[in-house]
Amino acid sequence: QAFFCLLLCIPWGSSCPPSCQCTERAGAKAVLCSSQHLEEIPKDIPRDVVFLKLDANSITRIPSNAFRHLSHLEEIDLSRNAIEKIDRAAFRGVAAGLRSLDLSGNRIRSIPKEALLALHAKVRLANNPWHCECALQEVLGEARLDPDWVRDITCHTAPRQEYVGKPLLQVLDAGGNFCSVRQRTMDVAMLVTMSGWFAMLVTYVICYVRHNRERSRRPSLPSAQPRAE
Repeated sequence: QAFFCLLLCIPWGSSCPPSCQCTERAGAKAVLCSSQHLEEIPKDIPRDVVFLKLDANSITRIPSNAFRHLSHLEEIDLSRNAIEKIDRAAFRGVAAGLRSLDLSGNRIRSIPKEALLALHAKVRLANNPWHCECALQEVLGEARLDPDWVRDITCHTAPRQEYVGKPLLQVLDAGGNFCSVRQRTMDVAMLVTMSGWFAMLVTYVICYVRHNRERSRRPSLPSAQPRAE
């Protein structure tokens, strides 16, 4: 925070998105768009920006390739918005260089694991209305989450009522496993499907056998004899 305050004191001479302030310090360029009532990510952000603050706005979605042209990005602050949806390729193009991504304080219920697993950045996901499920569990296990914020990832909804309101990490430490629940559901669905196909096959065989038996029981008609002239 102190670094961004220092950046505010130094004007940036190049083009800057409307409603944003652009600054530079020791060669590090920043675009500061905090609390500007933005409903989407600005499309005219300079390509050489290093620090991007979009916090405290009304952004609802991070679309695919939202930052792809910003190859120098190291930090993105999207906290305290109204984000509900994050596309799978939202951070394509900046995954390698990004060091910090703040998504805390939004309305995110679920997130594609593909959106985060390629990132090398520390990610903040706290204070969102999470639906605890297998995908979120996989993100917690594989993404580089900020350790100071990981305990604030709380289950707003969950398959079992006893998990609601509890930190996801606490649920997993107690032996909860959302992925095993999904696997059991898939196994049951597969069993039901296979049983249905087997029942259809048995029915077909029975009908086929009965039909052949009925044909074999029918008396054969005498063949017509040619009349003598």
